[in-house]
Amino acid sequence: MTVLGYVFALILTTSRLVAEHEFGHFIVARWCGIKVLRFSIGFGKPIWRYQRHRDDTEFCISSLPLGGYVKMLDEREGNVSARDAGRSFNAQPVWQRIAVLLAGPAFNFLFTIAAYWLIFVLGTTVTRPVVGEVAPGSPADVAGLEYGDVIVSVGDRSIKGWQSGLLVLVDELVDDAQIPLTIDRKGEGSFKTVLVASAETARLSEPGKLFEGLGFGVWSPPPVIGEVNPDTPAANAGIQSGDRILTLNGEVVATWTQVVERIRASGEQPIQLTLERGDQVVDLSVTPRMEKTKAGPIPQIGATNYVDEETKPKNLNVELKLGVIEALPAAVVKTGELTTFTLEMFGRMITGSVSTKNISGPINIAEYAGFTLSRGFVEFLDFLALVSVSLGVLNLLPVPMLDGGQIVYQSVEGITGRPLSERLQLLGHQVGLFLLVGVMSLAFYNDIARVVERFLS
Repeated sequence: MTVLGYVFALILTTSRLVAEHEFGHFIVARWCGIKVLRFSIGFGKPIWRYQRHRDDTEFCISSLPLGGYVKMLDEREGNVSARDAGRSFNAQPVWQRIAVLLAGPAFNFLFTIAAYWLIFVLGTTVTRPVVGEVAPGSPADVAGLEYGDVIVSVGDRSIKGWQSGLLVLVDELVDDAQIPLTIDRKGEGSFKTVLVASAETARLSEPGKLFEGLGFGVWSPPPVIGEVNPDTPAANAGIQSGDRILTLNGEVVATWTQVVERIRASGEQPIQLTLERGDQVVDLSVTPRMEKTKAGPIPQIGATNYVDEETKPKNLNVELKLGVIEALPAAVVKTGELTTFTLEMFGRMITGSVSTKNISGPINIAEYAGFTLSRGFVEFLDFLALVSVSLGVLNLLPVPMLDGGQIVYQSVEGITGRPLSERLQLLGHQVGLFLLVGVMSLAFYNDIARVVERFLS
């Protein structure tokens, strides 16, 4: 996918999620009789606007489409005409103001439920949690895991695919560095074991570090060449069917997935391969060529991998599909699990048991948005649901300038019978701004650090 494609995916993601969040504030404010002056997708100068009548809400699309806002009539921000008396936000009962503030995050959660309901009804394909290569002496090796084992459950929670399984693995890991597993092994049945992490859990919680620290990976075919297409870099370099790739640019590879990742990372630069061909070891060089795919131009060498059907796990990819009725409670449960997990991760990042490198900025979000969008509607919808939960939880945090902080202000007024002083509110806003700028700076730093790390590797 091109840079413009990633930018489009980012704008689509943020605009869609902000629209639902702000619509929650908007619709509940209207129900409460509050005058909404403007509903804007984006910030800055409006590039499109619509207002049915002069007294109605002005709907805008603004020049900076990364966010949005709802502006309500408020006596604290200027004089209110006699005609609009009683229609300002601060003139409403405390419970109504809190309802308006809660509506934004609530609509994020409602969207997530609707998204997962649709995903379950349409059906989604998940990759079964089959264990790949196990590093000798690693925690996975000590726990008795072997290539081809299927993880049936983590703790008391059964898992059907790697996506949900990763969340559960991280959750168990940061709890006490011990991960109870139920394993199904071909020909031997099921057994239980405990995987004990040997490194700091905060480091293992960093993106991309979990499998490396635990000592095993996702199942992938071995790095053996299957078919070599004619007139391709692989054919021109002398690569043959049945060759086993031992090293790539001097790095040992154990799975076909590692081969694909390194080829894509190399771009169109020459790659030095060491191959096992029968009883011989062959060294040669191959230069990938950019090929057009649905995901955009990708470096390829023109060779497929060989898969031994006898050793390949059966039903590696499983379709999960539910009926219209049963999909609803499943979607509610899924949303609840994600919400709880997100809250726990926020709390553990504060205490230091989970790495703050998990905080992502616009660059990383754009990459994931573009990647999932290129893979189809269902995967992109799954990504939107995950980000929507994060947005809902984030806005409920008791930080001034966020909905949660404003709810705290309104609750204090409801208890004491008077609003907080302007001085305390100003101080709260300054603290909130400092925290938000700090989090945004950390997110940008993480994004840039990931880009630099990929470039240097």
